[in-house]
Amino acid sequence: MKTRFTLTVLLLFAFIIGYAQENPVKMDALQEVIINSTRIDLPFKENSRTIDIISSEDIKNSATTNVADLLQQVAGVDIRRRGTAGSQADVYIRGGSFDQTLLLIDGIKMDDAQTGHHTMNAALPIEVIERIEIIKGPAARVFGQNAFTGAINIVTKKQVKNSVSTNLETGSFGQLNGSVTIGSELENSSHIIHVGKLTSEGYRNNSDYNNSNYFIKSVFNKKVQAVEMIATFFDRKFGAENFYTTNPDWNEYEETQNSLIGFTTTFKSEKLKISPRVYWKRNQDMFLLKRNEPNFFRNLHITDKMGAEVNASYNSKLGVTGFGIDISKIYIRSNNLGNRNRFMTNLFLEHQFKLFNNRLDITPGVAVTYFSDFKFHAFPGLDIGYRLNDYFKIYGNTGYTYRIPTYTDLFYSDPGTIGNENLDPEEALSFEIGGKYFSPKFTGSFAFFYRDANKLIDFVKENAADRFMATNLRDLYTKGFEVNTSYNFKVNNLNQNLSLGYTFIEDEVGDLNIPFSRYAINSLKHHVTSRLSTQFNKQINFNIIYKHAERTAGLSYNVWDTSIAVKAKQFEFTLTAANIFDADYIETGFVPMPPSNILFGLRYGFN
Repeated sequence: MKTRFTLTVLLLFAFIIGYAQENPVKMDALQEVIINSTRIDLPFKENSRTIDIISSEDIKNSATTNVADLLQQVAGVDIRRRGTAGSQADVYIRGGSFDQTLLLIDGIKMDDAQTGHHTMNAALPIEVIERIEIIKGPAARVFGQNAFTGAINIVTKKQVKNSVSTNLETGSFGQLNGSVTIGSELENSSHIIHVGKLTSEGYRNNSDYNNSNYFIKSVFNKKVQAVEMIATFFDRKFGAENFYTTNPDWNEYEETQNSLIGFTTTFKSEKLKISPRVYWKRNQDMFLLKRNEPNFFRNLHITDKMGAEVNASYNSKLGVTGFGIDISKIYIRSNNLGNRNRFMTNLFLEHQFKLFNNRLDITPGVAVTYFSDFKFHAFPGLDIGYRLNDYFKIYGNTGYTYRIPTYTDLFYSDPGTIGNENLDPEEALSFEIGGKYFSPKFTGSFAFFYRDANKLIDFVKENAADRFMATNLRDLYTKGFEVNTSYNFKVNNLNQNLSLGYTFIEDEVGDLNIPFSRYAINSLKHHVTSRLSTQFNKQINFNIIYKHAERTAGLSYNVWDTSIAVKAKQFEFTLTAANIFDADYIETGFVPMPPSNILFGLRYGFN
């Protein structure tokens, strides 16, 4: 029944395309976006890797209010939510774990040494995001630690001119959201300031939240040597009902705070580009097993990371050379994990050769890392691409990738769990071949991928009465393919867009003769994402989003979301409906996702 339902949706979309008028559509400017999260700056369509872009237009048409929900609309990205409004969500790419995906903010690495569960704590409010770059596949030689299966770089807006935008939303479960975004363009500086508040009574027992977002981006000394500053502070307080246990009487509760401040500048000459950066980030996590009895069981972890990095590229007759160094120091203070620190150094080197009238590009590279507690590791990789014509390019890449254990893996202890100080880093060898096609009306890409991972960390035990212990024991072989398409067309001279993505993943576990395992493999075996964005007239935009998920363990579900936006001069009225057919489903653990709900919004902006 569900298969026929999915096929019906695909046929409906094909019908819409077939009857669309053939008026020409301006080529999407996204194709010319420069991917500068790496050291060698390349246009999006010239990269020899699988990179998905969520543009500002996609964000506007996404029917979402936060990054976690937004990323769910990308095939191959598995967002497993426990909380709503971005309160607690884990991100997986191509079947990897939540510890194996690196998040970056304007190229600043936001990895958390305590646990990957906090990766999304650093996600920005969507009002200040210009685009999101999703790099799939082995990325350790480009980004270093934690980019095991991929990386997500959130690129903030450069400027919003002299403007003020206010947003107010209210809806189901007592949701009340409000924000103000201010842009200021001065003679020698520019500034973006955002303040937001999101609250809800919750859609079930103990699922309330009270979240605050603060963001500042400034550019100083624009006339001589521009220096960019970014500062964020996110405070989240939320009921964590059965996030980590099945006991209905405990009423778990969690508070997290995440902050960042960074300074970046760039020096350029005809051939050389150098970008130095310094930054400091902090994550604080307080968890109560019993919300109303703080002394019953309480964890408090405070993690600080201070870093400095220099990335550079040099153009010569032989091509472009990218190189860089990243040095950082991590401190953690925890009543459970202890007081610890780690020193890290990453060296990066890559070079792009272009041959056959620039049709063939070959980019070998290597990352060499040093950790004070895990010593030296080297991870080479290679990207190759060939442009068949102005529209179509084929590519392949391979590389070693790795992840060192988190402090939770190493030292965590509670009545049911114990860490392991003798863990080794996880390692994998990955391969990928794919193709990209770009035209004024249609863009598409495909990729086949394979990953041979070993020493994967799992929490296991021999007997039911034992505690789960972190252990390097799992070998995992992951293969799959993905297809992404986007089609622009016009109806009555109004812009329309239809996008469709599909990912298939198959995991094969190596010999594992352990009776009890906490992290059972449960990838999205089939993952379909689609969106139809349509203009009824120049003032009314309508979007409908469909997601189909079928996991390795057999659970499958279909979720539909929709939104409509009506513009009236400086006002914009919005209606967002999530899970409109009231699907009953769980993304991870024991937490059911919200039933159908609606959110009314009013936005007002002026210059």
